[in-house]
Amino acid sequence: MTTAPERTTDLYPTRGATEVITPRKDPVVWSEPGAPGPIEASDLQAYERDGFLAIDQLITPDEVGIYAGELERLISDPLIRADERSIVEPKSQEIRSVFEVHKISQVFADLVRDPRVVGRARQILGSDVYVHQSRINVKPGFGASGFYWHSDFETWHAEDGLPNMRTVSVSIALTENYTTNGGLMIMPGSHKTFLGCAGATPKDNYKKSLQMQDAGTPSDEALTQLASEYGIRLFTGKPGSATWFDCNCMHGSGDNITPYPRSNVFIVFNSVENTAVEPFAAPVHRPEFIGARDFTPVR
Repeated sequence: MTTAPERTTDLYPTRGATEVITPRKDPVVWSEPGAPGPIEASDLQAYERDGFLAIDQLITPDEVGIYAGELERLISDPLIRADERSIVEPKSQEIRSVFEVHKISQVFADLVRDPRVVGRARQILGSDVYVHQSRINVKPGFGASGFYWHSDFETWHAEDGLPNMRTVSVSIALTENYTTNGGLMIMPGSHKTFLGCAGATPKDNYKKSLQMQDAGTPSDEALTQLASEYGIRLFTGKPGSATWFDCNCMHGSGDNITPYPRSNVFIVFNSVENTAVEPFAAPVHRPEFIGARDFTPVR
């Protein structure tokens, strides 16, 4: 366990009286040109430009079966359901997410260490990495709620204390992502503009925000402006496909009112050179199962 240092200079103010737009002050791709890794140079350039990289098949169909089976095992376990790391839908009371799955499950711990996964994170971030957050997301059919538009970095900066935009997420599909079952939407290029949101962070905000986003939510006017400038991309794909995306992408997903479930495993890698300090816009940092305070590199 590593103790976070005191707060540093705030490059990205947020949660004040008004919304504030700040141009990005950090690189998007941190590795040197030509640095070795599994991502082709042209794909890295596209990632730098758009803020995301979609991969048709990151894991094989056989592996999808293993991870999907482990997901079902976890959400069916009464002990897991009773654990504070499990978040349930406010209406149906079905499990929505289970956090810190790389510590709960050896199967997902092995996935985090897989060179196809951690190798891409190291290449994008230009350093060793640790897991800031991991979770499985379950969006069953017939009414599972979506995730409203937000920048993950806004929350991780405000409430977890990540100083810089040196963090990357990967969402690996374990079910088919259709155009209709609440898939991931990203505004391409939005990662180069930081939108500081208005409003103070309530105490224990995470307990509400993991079910329904409130603090850290952009205004309709700001979202309209961003969408007009950048557009919106909806991601579809087979089980085993993956989307890598920058921590500051404006993104969200709709409700799933179809009969077709949408489940994925979600891993957030942060650079060991960007470890969390004290929160920039919250009275205390969130629990460690949501925002890690153990900065041990993935090996």
